[in-house]
Amino acid sequence: MKTETTQQIKTKKLKKTFRLLILIFTLPFIGGSGDLFAQQKPVKPLTRIDFVFDASFSMFGQWQSGMKMDIAKKMLTEFLDSIKVIDNLEIALRCYGHQHTLRPERDCKDTKLEVPFGKDNFLAIKNKLKTISPKGTTPIAYSLEQCANDFPTASSKTVRNIVILITDGIEECDGDPCAVSLALQKKGIILKPFIIGIGLDQSFINSFGCIGKFYDASNEATFKNILNIVISQALNNTTAQVNLNDLVGRPTETDADMTFYDQQTGIIRYNYMHTINNKGVPDTIIVDPLGTYRMVVHTIPEVEKKDITLVAGKHNIIAVDAPQGFLNLRMTGNFNPNCIVRKKGEMQTLHIQQFNSMEKYIVGKYDLEILTLPRINLDKVDVGQSKTTTIEIPQAGTLSISKPSEGPGSVYLMESNKMVFVCNLNSNIMQESLTLQPGKYRIEYRPKNSKESIYTIEKDFKIESGVITPVKLF
Repeated sequence: MKTETTQQIKTKKLKKTFRLLILIFTLPFIGGSGDLFAQQKPVKPLTRIDFVFDASFSMFGQWQSGMKMDIAKKMLTEFLDSIKVIDNLEIALRCYGHQHTLRPERDCKDTKLEVPFGKDNFLAIKNKLKTISPKGTTPIAYSLEQCANDFPTASSKTVRNIVILITDGIEECDGDPCAVSLALQKKGIILKPFIIGIGLDQSFINSFGCIGKFYDASNEATFKNILNIVISQALNNTTAQVNLNDLVGRPTETDADMTFYDQQTGIIRYNYMHTINNKGVPDTIIVDPLGTYRMVVHTIPEVEKKDITLVAGKHNIIAVDAPQGFLNLRMTGNFNPNCIVRKKGEMQTLHIQQFNSMEKYIVGKYDLEILTLPRINLDKVDVGQSKTTTIEIPQAGTLSISKPSEGPGSVYLMESNKMVFVCNLNSNIMQESLTLQPGKYRIEYRPKNSKESIYTIEKDFKIESGVITPVKLF
């Protein structure tokens, strides 16, 4: 047997290490674009649709060519055949009013998940529909409440839970379908439901608007079209472009975070950082078309747009006025005080900006309170469209105070023979330093153990930019 030398063993180890390094640096390129930093495409969400089917006694009623129940079953069955080829879709079937008759008394808990969610349960739902016959009452609120248990626990935000309620009547069990629907939406269990009314009495129609998005199927043809419209809204990707317009209506503003709230429930649905893409236009975002949105653009101050509705499967333009300019705060030296920014004439703090920084603001006038000693107040500072307003204040100086003992004291700015209070001294220390703006000042001080006002010590001094000014109070 041939024995390997030490040099041969080292060479083999080096070759093995080299091959490993090549593999590590090659893996990101195998089967890909070759871009180490390529962004992942958004994952298409899994959509779960819970069909809630009315099988109450009233479905025995006649509707155009036949009995409501027979027509609804036939059209829903045909509809299921048309959507079974759709990817990332799971469906379930819940029925109500089909287990117990109205006599001797109605059962207000007569609802059951007949076919649970699954990828290949279309045939199971069609077969189950064949066996359902109208019997009982209409517990819509209780049925919606039970829908919360129908949906499997979502492990990802890319799951959309939708309820499609098909009914010919209103709540008959003293429940509150509107409150139940809103509660489920606020908890994030379901999105805004769809309600399809079959041959409803005109007086009933207004009862459904608070539950979800209502469609009135006044005839068989309309029912079929509505099913297609609903599924289109539930499944189609919908895009939007947010135009942050300047003063002349051009979408030139950008780099602001945008929050989309569900206007009905207040739940945050999306957060996007606004971007101008490589083509020089606002970037396209994907937004669920279900529901009405309130959008807040986190500029300073924030701008808001309410009642945003989107057309499913289309590219929507959302425009909001957000003209902006810059406020540049400058001061030489190492001291960078904060500045309180308020809208002109208002007391509410809008923003706190540190000196030697630049910040964007919506075009308008602002009041500034600069937290120096003494404080500097600047009113009606104008921020113009795409312009930079620069505020520069003098460099501060340093006051170094030496006391003979502890004791109370105060610093005042001398203006036109008037003493303007600046700050109190720390009465518990004998050495103290303060950062002050340039100007003429006076200190009033009394030693702690001197119990008569005649022992007040008074010193005038001047502060210059960048200079340490010593003051001895003895």
